[in-house]
Amino acid sequence: MRTLYTNATVYTGNGFESSFVVEDCRFAQVGKSNLVPGTDYDRCVDLKGQFVCAGFNDSHMHLLSFANALQTARLNEHTSSLKELIHYGREFLQKNPKRPGEWLLGRGFHQDYFEDGCRIPEKEDLDQISTEVPVLFTRACGHCCVANSKALLLANLSKDTEEVAGGRIGRNADGELNGQFFDNAMELIQSAIPLPAKEEIKKMIVSACKELNRYGITSSQTDDYCVYRMIPYEVINEAYRELKEEGRLSVRVYEQCNFSEIEEFQRFLDQGNRTGDGDDFFRIGPLKMLGDGSLGSRTAFLSVPYDDEPSTRGFALYSDEKMNRMVEMAIQKRMQVAVHAIGDACLDQVLNAIEKAQKLYGGEERRHGIVHCQISRYDQLDRIAKMHLHVYAQSIFLDYDNHIVETRVGRELAKSSYRWKTLMKHRVHVSNGSDAPVEIPDVMKGIQCAVTRCSLDGCGPYLKEEAFSVEEALRSFTCEGAYASFEEHEKGRIETGYLADFVILSANPFETDPLKIHTIEVLRTFLNGKEVYFREES
Repeated sequence: MRTLYTNATVYTGNGFESSFVVEDCRFAQVGKSNLVPGTDYDRCVDLKGQFVCAGFNDSHMHLLSFANALQTARLNEHTSSLKELIHYGREFLQKNPKRPGEWLLGRGFHQDYFEDGCRIPEKEDLDQISTEVPVLFTRACGHCCVANSKALLLANLSKDTEEVAGGRIGRNADGELNGQFFDNAMELIQSAIPLPAKEEIKKMIVSACKELNRYGITSSQTDDYCVYRMIPYEVINEAYRELKEEGRLSVRVYEQCNFSEIEEFQRFLDQGNRTGDGDDFFRIGPLKMLGDGSLGSRTAFLSVPYDDEPSTRGFALYSDEKMNRMVEMAIQKRMQVAVHAIGDACLDQVLNAIEKAQKLYGGEERRHGIVHCQISRYDQLDRIAKMHLHVYAQSIFLDYDNHIVETRVGRELAKSSYRWKTLMKHRVHVSNGSDAPVEIPDVMKGIQCAVTRCSLDGCGPYLKEEAFSVEEALRSFTCEGAYASFEEHEKGRIETGYLADFVILSANPFETDPLKIHTIEVLRTFLNGKEVYFREES
């Protein structure tokens, strides 16, 4: 099938055209007046001036965790107060009664938005929802969760439960558990949740991919191994590969392989797994590590105490020795590395580990990267550029962090943070994403935050000199994401020979008020030239 799309505003990634041809899953031609309807085409589509660009690439998210969040209580929609959160939990349980052994799960609360006190819920709060059904609510960032008394009982956790390295268990003054778990300690409670079988995992992936298509996303760089730690990574890989063979995978997946233990990662390497293994639909990506927590939960690892809570600097999830060893193992085997670093002390740790391994084994060409790269110092920005690292940014984080960053880390450190435009000026490749389910994978909202440096409610701008142009923002969600996965010559642009992944938008973002970019809708999404999403008229 040879299809001509004409009379459009086509942003190719390098400029503008008006027509293109799709044949055999790829762009066969891209041009202007030389492409006119005729007998050379099986089908001609007049787009009547609509805006077209390459399919969006969310360069860091958690697709399987997003799928899980879609079927649980959506706390992000009910976070105006702790009282409302409890009321919503009760309502959700009434509408979605649980069978024996099932848990009430929810994700997305922001305690900073609570009008009745900015505190993280405790077990007594969730006991008001139920004392018979185990309840586990996870903060939006994914670095903190809260359990009710029933969940603690089922997980066999008590006052005598020992602390976990790289994590923290919330306790009352008398040492009793208050239901809160942070970072590595979260696995203590999460390990008690019943695990889904592979077929259920496949259904979850399909539902999440359809939701991503709704936002124009055709490629996802996703960290999935940590969602259910007790499920072997082989099962996750098999689920994706089977969906691909069944023709049910509507998003291209580059797996950011999350490992926290040396032995398990060694087994992965011994099986011959390497960055780049796979095909256009499912490919093994980098070793992914979580270096620290989040700013919102004050678990990001800072070089100075938190300005609004001087008793803590957050904490590292790895010792220097363990991080150095795992990064070295990956680079020695020519694996790409991508490490979550939100606090500047964590960023020091990550930069040191990568630099040390590169001196031993080389590896600059592997495009190692920093995921998030939020709280930083100017000396660290220079190191990132000199080491030719990639940065996986989340512009949408500005929607929340604009309200807290200076309060959390202090004015001085805030001045040098979220400096993604500065990094771009120093020839650092910066791709964009949502970190879903931390944020909804709404690309247009991410683009607006990148261009305005404001929250969606208009708060800001924060460091307005760091604002992206519309073109830079679009590229961060298309060709820069493709660069992160070594696919810049395969996708991310509308060019002859590239995979025919593209989206049609309701308006031209180049001509839209920057503060209204988020109102632009995705009308249609195409993967391999085939429509995978169509917005029905309301």
